Amino acid sequence: MGSAQVDEVPVPRDASSLILVRDGLSGPEVLMGQRGAAAAFMPSKFVFPGGAVDPEDGALPLSTELSPVCAARLSSGGNCAADALVGAALREMWEEAGLALGRPGKADLPPGWDGFAERGVIPSAAGLRYIFRAVTPPARTRRFDARFFLARAEAVVGDTGDFSAATDELSHLHWLPLAEARRLDLPFITEIVLAEVAQRLTEDGPPPPVPFFDNTGPRPVFRRIA
Repeated sequence: MGSAQVDEVPVPRDASSLILVRDGLSGPEVLMGQRGAAAAFMPSKFVFPGGAVDPEDGALPLSTELSPVCAARLSSGGNCAADALVGAALREMWEEAGLALGRPGKADLPPGWDGFAERGVIPSAAGLRYIFRAVTPPARTRRFDARFFLARAEAVVGDTGDFSAATDELSHLHWLPLAEARRLDLPFITEIVLAEVAQRLTEDGPPPPVPFFDNTGPRPVFRRIA
């Protein structure tokens, strides 16, 4: 008798998402967009700009590095360098929303960062806070080891409502009140991250441990990265 074929579980790809928040008339607002109906991963869902890490993301020269606490936590329990995860977050925000986080200046930027150079912007990690990590469950055909960063809209150079430089990967890009965002058609993990964002915006003092929804083992485990 032949043995039954066992499907291989996809290895999660390292990924980054960037959550931008700003002050609105009725409280904090968050930037979100909708994935296409034909997308292979999370079709039609509202998400933050983000995606998989590219090999070149770690070579990005940053005008300001990530805080030491966030950098240490990013390096905990993962194989992807903190600089690459930060570079991916900044790149995805530029590609999917057309917003450049950094400071005015000139630098020798790698290919693919022409938009920053044209605007006279040097990418910066100064405004980024590492707030969440989640690994996609094994049953999914596409899996990601995603790190989520939070940043204030003040880190953007230029108009935070100008999405003209964005690609068409996300539609319906807009700022909306945090409470309203939580009522959209969201992936489960995005709902959890938005709850974490709401909590973080009310806190002062040292950054708390980073929640980690860990699906790397046989059963899901909720951890905290101190």
